[in-house]
Amino acid sequence: MANYLTVSLGQYSDKGRKAINQDYHGATIPQGPMLTLKGVAIAMADGISSSDVSQVASKATVQGFLDDYYRTSETWSVKKSAHQVLTAVNSWLHAQTQKSDYRFDKDKGYVCTFSALIIKSTTVHLFSLGDTRIYRLRGQRLEQLTVDHRLWESSEKSYLSRAMGLDPQLEIDYDSHVVLQNDIFILMTDGIYEILDGDSIVDTITTSPDDLNQAARQLSDFAYARGSTDNLSVQILRIDALPMAAANEITQEVAELSFPPILQARMIFDQFTVIKEVHASSRSHVYLAVSNNTQQTLILKTPSIDLRDDAAYLERFLLEEWIAKRINSAHVLKPCAPEQQRRYLYTAFEFIDGQTLTQWMIDNPKPSLESVRGIVEQIGRGLQAFHRLEMLHQDLRPANIMIDKNGVVKIIDFGATRVAGLREIESNLPQQEMLGTMQYSAPEYLLGEAGTIKSDLFSLAVITYQMLTGRLPYGARVARAKTRAAQNRLRYKSALHDEREIPAWIDETLEKALHPNPDKRYGELSEFLFHLRQPTKAFLSKARPPLIERNPIAFWQGISAILLVIIITLLLLLH
Repeated sequence: MANYLTVSLGQYSDKGRKAINQDYHGATIPQGPMLTLKGVAIAMADGISSSDVSQVASKATVQGFLDDYYRTSETWSVKKSAHQVLTAVNSWLHAQTQKSDYRFDKDKGYVCTFSALIIKSTTVHLFSLGDTRIYRLRGQRLEQLTVDHRLWESSEKSYLSRAMGLDPQLEIDYDSHVVLQNDIFILMTDGIYEILDGDSIVDTITTSPDDLNQAARQLSDFAYARGSTDNLSVQILRIDALPMAAANEITQEVAELSFPPILQARMIFDQFTVIKEVHASSRSHVYLAVSNNTQQTLILKTPSIDLRDDAAYLERFLLEEWIAKRINSAHVLKPCAPEQQRRYLYTAFEFIDGQTLTQWMIDNPKPSLESVRGIVEQIGRGLQAFHRLEMLHQDLRPANIMIDKNGVVKIIDFGATRVAGLREIESNLPQQEMLGTMQYSAPEYLLGEAGTIKSDLFSLAVITYQMLTGRLPYGARVARAKTRAAQNRLRYKSALHDEREIPAWIDETLEKALHPNPDKRYGELSEFLFHLRQPTKAFLSKARPPLIERNPIAFWQGISAILLVIIITLLLLLH
């Protein structure tokens, strides 16, 4: 196996017997880190024949998809990246139709079918809507991987039920499969697959293994010769080699950089002067240093010498800086890019003149509700910066949060962060069973389940609860609840206390955010933050006192009025 994904590609498209070619196709095979981080992408679109502008839609869809997919964040998963891009393209196509003379007749607008596949590491990701098909040829077996979105009124008449630009909301099929070496994927428009049978397709491709462009042209020619009246487009992609591991930029740095020595005060290290050691553990050493070029004070972090031969650990070590470079938030620790090429394995981050949240809680054992809200909201904004990039922090705790002298709160440690885009790559990144600190980690991690945004929300709610009460919501019981049944027996202990002014609706908000079952927590971090300042409608309805307590005079006036009406009615009936 090679150290990187290798493919062969053949493509052909012709207008056939039609006046113009309303099909469009394209492919991108990037080089270097982008091949590992984003993969290989090919796409095909087929404009509907009833429209005079559908060829514009086909070209815009394929070009827009291939161009913008590679501009999305490397931290995003393939599914999210592609869906974001296609949603934007679909909105543009639909808007073009609405602004044109065809806004009342979608069949004449900017509409096309679309199918694409992205191969990243050892997985193929499929996207389709309409009836442009994707097939897989494995050995001699040809299998259709997509479903046609076409409704048939009769054996001869049908229409598309889904297509790009047809509706303002995008509804696209997604699927993924593990790929094997020598797998062949074929994209075809209906001008070919409606004419040729499976055996003809397999024979044509297998008899031209060294020239896939020629095989694609032959399929088009055969369909034309057999009477096809539509445009003719084919793409053939073969997997020649699959990566053994992720040959990404982090792996390369680990291989190329020297292991750093133990640093001492006043030592000149690369382009820095070491001031002092700040922290040391079995996993890393942290130093305060000054840049000799800019005189900026910063923090240097070097790996533990005991783990110098652990490649997975060293990748995880450098991944922290990789993550930080992709987050732009005032509430997330900022990396400091070295002014010159580094020679050693280390990371450099901004120096925060302040204290950890752990120390702040010791100094402020009974904080005001407003000061707690201010800190929690800043942590929440930092977490949202992670979540927008499809990353989970997974180790949110007071020791990983700093508050500077201006009151700005920053998340400082990303050692357990899960990056969706990197998890799609088969790499040496360790799959740890327990990523975070047990007292603050969501219960679902103890069951071996993957975390979600709701898991980070749980950790933030634990911190909020601890700041308000001085204790943990479940004590040490969460760490022992390693089965679903045990977690169902966990009981939330109210945050209300005689010596602290905590509104009842805050307690209810915390109880929901701290529920052992993630399905019963808030769906979004923003909901939790909002309800720390505003009670829910459900709470207001439940907590509203009866009229006799709110306004006794109005209550008795109402009762008197009702009695008067009853008396008058009875008197009238007696007469």
